[in-house]
Amino acid sequence: MSQGRDIRCYNYVNHPYDEVRDALSGDAAAVFQEATKAAASRARSVAAELRVNVGGIKVGAEIAISVNRIEESTREISSPPVTRLQLEWEAAKSPHLFPFMKAELSIYPLTATETQLDFAGTYEPPMGALGSVVNALVGHRIAEASVHRFVDDVAEYLRSTLAGAPDK
Repeated sequence: MSQGRDIRCYNYVNHPYDEVRDALSGDAAAVFQEATKAAASRARSVAAELRVNVGGIKVGAEIAISVNRIEESTREISSPPVTRLQLEWEAAKSPHLFPFMKAELSIYPLTATETQLDFAGTYEPPMGALGSVVNALVGHRIAEASVHRFVDDVAEYLRSTLAGAPDK
């Protein structure tokens, strides 16, 4: 059994926590689909595309993202509120050839007008020992770049969408 590899990244959205939380809690699948410009969605999951440039070559795979659970902790005196989305994803086609990811996307306020998106996940390289070797050589860089791109795409989509939303 191969060892999972951790990936952590973050970005921010220059909008209040409540707006970002509502957008992701309301329909995270649609946000991910729109953010990654994918074509198909399913009930409580979404097909999206992870993509990255590696040495000038575009690498991409359509993935199926499942939002398994959304948890919200309320504001306490010593800590801000946090919303956590439990995610899993795998390649939509030939999943045995691509890593399987389990992750948590945490959303919390930085200031009254800025919200942090904090991604923490672990992926399993595919194909046993061969996959572990490929992962050690280049796979982990592709996986990390793909996750960073995904979080950046979601943050950018929320920034632009929420900027165009009517005031409450």
